[in-house]
Amino acid sequence: MDYEVVIGLEVHVHLKTVSKIFCGCSTKFGAPPNTQVCPVCLGFPGVLPVPNRLAVELAVKTGLMLGCEIAEKSKFDRKNYFYPDLPKAYQISQYDMPIAKNGRVGIAVEGSTKVIGITRAHLEEDAGKLVHYEGANESGVDYNRCGVPLLEIVSEPDMRSAEEAFAYLKTLKAILEYLEVSDCNMEEGSLRCDANISIRRKGETSFGVKTEVKNMNSFKAVRKALTYEAGRQVKVLEGGGEIVQETRLWNPDLEKTIPMRSKEEAHDYRYFPEPDLAPLVLDREWVEEIRASLPESPRDRTERFLAEYGLPEYDASVLTAERGLADFFEECARIHTDAKAVSNWVMGDLLRELNERGLDIGACSLKPGALAELLKLIDEGTISTKIAKEVFVEMFESWKAAPEIIREKGLVQISDESELEKIVDKVISENEKTVGDYRSGKGKALSFLVGQVMRHTRGKANPKIVNKLLSKKLKQE
Repeated sequence: MDYEVVIGLEVHVHLKTVSKIFCGCSTKFGAPPNTQVCPVCLGFPGVLPVPNRLAVELAVKTGLMLGCEIAEKSKFDRKNYFYPDLPKAYQISQYDMPIAKNGRVGIAVEGSTKVIGITRAHLEEDAGKLVHYEGANESGVDYNRCGVPLLEIVSEPDMRSAEEAFAYLKTLKAILEYLEVSDCNMEEGSLRCDANISIRRKGETSFGVKTEVKNMNSFKAVRKALTYEAGRQVKVLEGGGEIVQETRLWNPDLEKTIPMRSKEEAHDYRYFPEPDLAPLVLDREWVEEIRASLPESPRDRTERFLAEYGLPEYDASVLTAERGLADFFEECARIHTDAKAVSNWVMGDLLRELNERGLDIGACSLKPGALAELLKLIDEGTISTKIAKEVFVEMFESWKAAPEIIREKGLVQISDESELEKIVDKVISENEKTVGDYRSGKGKALSFLVGQVMRHTRGKANPKIVNKLLSKKLKQE
């Protein structure tokens, strides 16, 4: 391409608090419409907001993990606009004095690390939700979400492709999950992303006209939407047209962006200091206490997995991408010391079962100790790896322990050489041509013969002993 893509992301994160940012209403998701509201979050006359201390603490914690400067003094502002889901006709946010600014996030790009700047992270309240009834010529408004605490994390326009934006979002989500500041559930709106995207000729330093893309409810949707929008802007310029600064919606059915409205500037919102809230002044000692309580970051944990467990870079990065998965691996590896074997099972069999069932690691019925016990049975020769995979699936479905399943189904591995020798002799006598192929130098013939022994024993034969017996007997003339 003769063009370069320029992308900056605005990520809105629901902070994990029990009550809203300026009142005591519940933040629990899924309640009947308009049952978690009060005069404060609905903006009735004569009521006053009171800041949620935990929301402030979670914002500080996030800012510190992102390498931001934490402001000793910040303030809230009114962002004025009229929309049905905003009962006060303004949103309490932060404008020129955010709680955190000037941070950075390192993302993995083609085998190297690229640093994405964080412009700011600021606190604000969420708006309500419009509900459009299918087949009806009317809509409703659910104000339960009004006042739920949000942290908006704004990046610098440092991303140069949809893939980099995808990597940034995955990295940011992992950081937020490690901090336990949000559940990051995109389906419930706990993590939402708006993207500013423009294009310019390669070599140019000034930015092109940007569009804002909304309505992207998954990381894959972000990648698709930005890929489409970049291509659309190129076509417009190549066709002699001009890019219009506007907000566009991603339509997942059409897989294209469509115009929504002209893009507002800051002055359109008529920001002014929130008169009902005093400036937010943070005690420096309190901030340092929060800093001292920060958990290990995903990148630090990756480095530790490389050094402590001797894992390949790929394994370590996959395992640490999600805190729950890293915790599962590490607990299992403390019991079963073959870390690479544990890694293979967690990344392969465990993730496959979770994906097929549409579960995340937090909802997994299988515990690390149960997997460690299964791996021990393989090492002891009680069952083969093939049988272990069948047992693993049964463990997921029945919640039973591996020894119980093995006992009930009679899956104990056959390791008695005298018993296996009879079966090996039978296989050799029934496959004279394959035996001849092996003796003439065709090594793959041995695998076939091993497979036949496994078939006769329904997969219960010890493969090491089978290989040893076959090799010994086939060398005899």
